[in-house]
Amino acid sequence: MRTCEEPRAPNGQSPIALAAGQSEYGFAEKVVEGMFIVVNSITIKIHSKAFHASFELWQLQGYSVNPNWQQSDLRLTRITDPQRGEVLTFKELTWQTLRIEADATDNGDQDPVTTPLRLITNQGRIQISLKRRTKDCNVVASKLMFLLDDLLWVLTDSQLKAMMKYAESLSEAMEKSAQQRKSLAPESVQVSELGTQQSWSQPPGASASSLGQYFEKHDMRESSYHLLISRLDLHLCDDSHTRDAGTLKHGMLGGAIQLTFRRMAFDYYPFHRAGDACRHWVRYSEAMETRGQWAGKLLSEFQSKIEKL
Repeated sequence: MRTCEEPRAPNGQSPIALAAGQSEYGFAEKVVEGMFIVVNSITIKIHSKAFHASFELWQLQGYSVNPNWQQSDLRLTRITDPQRGEVLTFKELTWQTLRIEADATDNGDQDPVTTPLRLITNQGRIQISLKRRTKDCNVVASKLMFLLDDLLWVLTDSQLKAMMKYAESLSEAMEKSAQQRKSLAPESVQVSELGTQQSWSQPPGASASSLGQYFEKHDMRESSYHLLISRLDLHLCDDSHTRDAGTLKHGMLGGAIQLTFRRMAFDYYPFHRAGDACRHWVRYSEAMETRGQWAGKLLSEFQSKIEKL
C-alpha cells in the first residue's frame, strides 16, 4: 500500500454485484459474506513520503457473526429491512500475533539516524458492522471496533519522537481524505420501495414491525471507529547515546517512566455534526449533556454571526 498525495475517487458500486450482473444486494453478496477465511500469515507493507511500515499477522481468521458477535446461522448474520431499503452485516477478524514496524525512509524529512518503531501484540480482534443500501450495495455507515487484550509497549525517547513525526506526515493526507468523505457523505438515505422483494432474511418468526425494531436496535446512525485496550503497560525509556561528563560522574544514566492504563478506549465519530444528539454513542454518559449544551450555545452564536454577514 502507498499513501496518496491526493485522495482517490470512491470505488463506486460493489464489484461483486457488478460481476454477477446485478446492481442490488442479492445472492452473490450473500455467498461472499458467508465465506470463512483462514490465512496462516499475511504481510502488509505501507510506503509513505516520510516513512515505511509493515504489518505482519499470523493465524488470521475472518467470518460472519450475529449482532451479538457470536458465530451462528448465516441467516442471522444480516438484518435487512425492506421498508428502509438497508441491510446490516456483521464481521469479525481475529489473529494470534500482530507485529508492527515503522522506520524512516532515506529520502524523507526524518533525522538521518532514527530508531525503528516496533510493536508486537498477542491475540486481538476487529469487529466490523456495515450498513448498506440494498438497491446499489453502497455503504451508508460503518462501525469498526479494534479490541486488544494485555499490551506491553516499550518506547524510547527517540522512538517517541519518530512516532510523532510519522503521525505528522500522515495528518495532511488523512485530513484530505476526511474532507472527501464528508463532502460525499449522503445528506439523507433514500428508502427504496418494497415492491415485490420479499426474500430478505430476517430472524425466524419476526413480523414486519418486530423486524423494524430489531433493525433499529442494531442500527448505526453514523460511521465510527473505536479502539479498546484491556490493559496497557507503557514504558518510556531514555536511550541517549551522548552523556555529559558530569552526568556520568554522578552515575545518572537517564531515566524511565512506566504508565499503566486499564480499559483505555478511544472513540472517533468523523461525521458527527455540531449540535446533534450523542445518545447513540457507544460510551454515552450524562456528562455529555453538559458538553452538548455548551456546544449548542457556541453553534447558535456562530450561526447568528453568519446571518449578520
